[in-house]
Amino acid sequence: MNISFEIVPRSLEAFDEQYAFVQKLDDGINIINVPDIQRFDTRSWELAIRIDRSKYRFIPHFRAIDFKIESGELYRIIENYELDSVLLVTGDPPEGLKRAFYNTDVVDLIRAVRQRFPGLNIYAGFDPHRQGLQDECDYTQRKAEAGATGFFSQPFYDHRLVDIYAEHMQGLDTYIGISPITTMASKNYWEVKNKVKFPVSFRPDYDWNVEFANNLIASAAANNLNIYFMPIRIDLHKYFERIKLV
Repeated sequence: MNISFEIVPRSLEAFDEQYAFVQKLDDGINIINVPDIQRFDTRSWELAIRIDRSKYRFIPHFRAIDFKIESGELYRIIENYELDSVLLVTGDPPEGLKRAFYNTDVVDLIRAVRQRFPGLNIYAGFDPHRQGLQDECDYTQRKAEAGATGFFSQPFYDHRLVDIYAEHMQGLDTYIGISPITTMASKNYWEVKNKVKFPVSFRPDYDWNVEFANNLIASAAANNLNIYFMPIRIDLHKYFERIKLV
């Protein structure tokens, strides 16, 4: 099992702090995953020079709406930073339209990048909450047919869904998202923004989230899946000291 840790580049100092924390964990973490967030100054791929790539695989996110395929800009970034893995997502339009964006379909982008870089590890995203299961699985299959060889999911909050998706993701390098929620405000955000339906047993506290994560790790291992940690505004030490990495 591979375990990826997402570090959000709010600032270089914040990035370095979380990266230092990851290095103190045991050898279970072997991938650093960096989202590209429009409101931050640092772009995901720029963190390549701050990662020990002999120890961690580095997977930066790229938003399809930021790139015009025919411009070749994404190709140049992949080459200049010597990337061997990328995660291609659709991306939300910039707030206030302060930055240019394009109507680039992520499936088309996956296909174009695969044609240009046959040996590149191309990952895509999938979301167990945004639409019906069959529609999401069909969308995932379209991405796989275009050239994606693996997937990173939005966070799960019901381990029963993992068993269902595992049947549909066979043969794909799949990472199951885990993102602890420890406040009611965060729970409300995920319900409204991301259409998450929480189980009745859910509690926004560390005890529930730690127990859930450990059960989800075991379930993922049983289904030959990988894990993708997305810790957002939590006490990393309080959370990870009780997480059973495999």
